[in-house]
Amino acid sequence: MGDFNGHNPIWGSPDINLRGQQIETLIDNHCICLLNSSNHTYFHQPTRTFHTLDLALCSPSLVIKWNFNTEDDLFNSDHFPIILSYIDNDIRYPERPRKFIFQKANWSLFSEFATLTLDMVEEVSIDDAVDKVTCSIIQAADMAIPKTSGKIPKIWKPWWNEECRIFNKQQKKAWDKFRRYPTTSNLIDFKFAKATFRRVKRTSQRKSWQAFISTITNQISSKKLWDKIRRLSGRYNDNTSVSFLNHNGQVITDAKKIANTLAEAFSAVSSASSYSQDFISHKTNEERHNIDFNTLTDDEYNSDFHFIEFKRALSKSHATSPGPDNIHLLMLTHLTETSLHNILKLFNRIWKEKKFPSSWRRAVVIPILKPGKDAKSPNNYRPIALTSVLCKLLERMVNSRLVHVLEKKKWLSPFQSGFRFGRGTIDNILLLENSIREAFVSKKHLVSILFDMEKAYDKTWRYGILKDLYGIGFKGNLPIFIQNFLKTRSFRVRIGNTLSDGFYQEEGVPQGSVLSVILFIIKINEVIKQLPTGVSGSLFVDDLEIHCSGEDMGFVERKLQEAVNKISEWGRKNGFQISSQKTVAIHFCRRRGLHLDPKLLLHDCTIPIVRDAKYLGLIFDSKLTFKPHVNYLKRKCIQSLNIIKMLSGTSYGAETSALLKVYKALIRSKLDYGCVVYGSASKSVLKALDTVHHQGLRLSLGAFRTSPIQSICVM
Repeated sequence: MGDFNGHNPIWGSPDINLRGQQIETLIDNHCICLLNSSNHTYFHQPTRTFHTLDLALCSPSLVIKWNFNTEDDLFNSDHFPIILSYIDNDIRYPERPRKFIFQKANWSLFSEFATLTLDMVEEVSIDDAVDKVTCSIIQAADMAIPKTSGKIPKIWKPWWNEECRIFNKQQKKAWDKFRRYPTTSNLIDFKFAKATFRRVKRTSQRKSWQAFISTITNQISSKKLWDKIRRLSGRYNDNTSVSFLNHNGQVITDAKKIANTLAEAFSAVSSASSYSQDFISHKTNEERHNIDFNTLTDDEYNSDFHFIEFKRALSKSHATSPGPDNIHLLMLTHLTETSLHNILKLFNRIWKEKKFPSSWRRAVVIPILKPGKDAKSPNNYRPIALTSVLCKLLERMVNSRLVHVLEKKKWLSPFQSGFRFGRGTIDNILLLENSIREAFVSKKHLVSILFDMEKAYDKTWRYGILKDLYGIGFKGNLPIFIQNFLKTRSFRVRIGNTLSDGFYQEEGVPQGSVLSVILFIIKINEVIKQLPTGVSGSLFVDDLEIHCSGEDMGFVERKLQEAVNKISEWGRKNGFQISSQKTVAIHFCRRRGLHLDPKLLLHDCTIPIVRDAKYLGLIFDSKLTFKPHVNYLKRKCIQSLNIIKMLSGTSYGAETSALLKVYKALIRSKLDYGCVVYGSASKSVLKALDTVHHQGLRLSLGAFRTSPIQSICVM
């Protein structure tokens, strides 16, 4: 570790010099890992710019043991202090909620005792029926599925099993015997026991790794892979625990107080008082008008659910963490057909009687720190709600009908691509790129604005969602279910095994529920209709982009300012707050000469004009060279290469098939995303990615550094 005085985009520098090229060659040729994060390490006072000159390099075997970070204060120097922290098994809260061990479950016994009868479903009230069904499933699970102790051992390794424990015990027994009686026979017995235990351990490690590899898809993150590798090495990183908070000048370390502080912060964000005074007045006036969905209608979306819908929703559900009732999806998949039919009857009863179970309104919230944010502030955490799996199953069935009707009526904006069948982020990226290309060909200016909405999910106006559903023409069971689903929702924050007090979520949609996304899309759908003629745009859930092109910059500026004003006004009437600090604009132009950037205002603040900005994972620059994106992509891929370097030196992860799967999931997937757009960059720019691609293949295949590229691609 030291001041290498080298510039290279790999560690965050905007340019590259000879020293930077030499260091990159050293890293590639000698299988060295770079520990640096995205934090800058040097401040150049004359130019007031930040650079990364100080590097931390290590061998692949050490990369999982250290974290790289920098201090925020320069301490009267021009270099930021670097903190290398050793990753140890220091768990802040060693107790966790007890979980079912499904690998040891006796499913035949569970199915036998978890028999759901018609009498349970036909209890007097909906709440009693849901409680009966829940208790029956949990009681059967307690009898047939063992649970964890709730305590995390000091050295927790997922591959450790009963066989490892037995042979480890035999090794220790042979060692004790040899130490007391150091004869040749006892030495042979000890060596045999040691070799046997080593073989069993490696086999168990390999099986555990292969089981994990089989679940890898292109959507897996580097973080998840690092966590798995650290656990295989006996290092448990507690990512969800909050060690302490700094709130109102006080340092909070008690788990209960931390949970309550976070819960209070989450509740405050979604409270009606967090809106502007203008919107509160508008909201009060609007909500005086009662929305009546009770009109009789024979629309198909209000009919009883069929068993085929139930089975389809069950097959599409994900085995996520259970909610407050502790029912897991695997429990439902192992119920008998009779029990499943009775659950469907319970769902249809909830549907027809228009009553929502009170237990389904409660959620357990897990606080997740936002990337790059200060962990000490309670406002920097994202609330992920764990709700009842039974409720999610019914939500999925309702969601399927709701989406079908919206698509059939063509009510959703054609420029909204978020979570819609046959659409994705690439559609919006291609739309923007095509508009920029057309402007370049016509020798016009094009200005694009990327909007950022503050706490969009948490501040979504619930009455506004219901009003939009009513405006679309929904009546009967479906909108009434959604109305009941949004009412009086409460939550408790969990830190370790400690729960906060109960808090209400007054507004917003719960993050983590199935219906939240489509309900949010319904509420934000009208924003794209605010654009005046001559201004185009696109949406991916809450990622809004608008652009306008023209030969005269004055014309472009006036049109975009009109669009910004209308979007801002729409946001004020619907409870959305657009961030003036995070909203940016880019001026795309290849015309010669000096061209002034437009001056655009949002909430009386000037929207900054930047040279490049990330939109849906792709970095667009003003000349559309895609050089910033290629540099960013190379940096991310080289960080992922550390995983392959580390695995190639282990006994459990060095198989070619496993390494190739990791390579495709972490590196090829990054290179493939958006390649139809950034692939138009010049060959000299794209050439920077060839080294990453070739090095990843060499490491995965175990090929020599001097192996020809053609032979590697054939393999």
